[in-house]
Formats: sequence, C-alpha cells, structure tokens
Amino acid sequence: MKLTSVQVQRTLSQFDARAIPDNHPVISQLSELFGDHTFFLDETGLSIVEPAAEETSQATPQLVRVVKLANWSDEGLTSLSPHEPEPTDDTIELGSRH
Repeated sequence: MKLTSVQVQRTLSQFDARAIPDNHPVISQLSELFGDHTFFLDETGLSIVEPAAEETSQATPQLVRVVKLANWSDEGLTSLSPHEPEPTDDTIELGSRH
C-alpha cells in the first residue's frame, strides 16, 4: 500500500521506524521484489503496511497492519534478509477515509 505524505506522518507517530523516501535508489529494487508500497525500516528490519480489515463505512478510521518483509542479517544493520511477508499484531490508525 502506497501512503500519502500525511499518512506516512501518521504512521510514524504510531510506529517507531523511518520511511524510505520514494526517490531513494533502493525503492525500485524493493518495488520489484514486494510491489508498490511505502517501505519502513526499524530495529528489526523492513516493513510495509496493509489494510487491517475490510471496512464497511467510509467514515470509520482506516486501520492498517504492519507487515514484516525482511530482517536485518547483521549487527551493523546494513544488510537485509527477505522472508515471506509476516503480518504483525501492530495496527496503525491512518484517519478517516474520505
């Protein structure tokens, strides 16, 4: 899921990570591997967010779930080891749908 800049800020206020900028050279490679997403790095590795559930009302807050895609493979946090997507229990409220 690709996030707007406002959604990225809301995500970062609830998730201790940093977003990889869309113009970063690694984005094209990550998009080839995982699809068109906003990517986040934290102390455990690489993540994205995906809708947490189907929502019936456009007025309800949009909830997303953090999905882990890769773990750091070294102590220096310089190399990632991809794995099957692993949904976590971490949810983020992006705000109301319009």
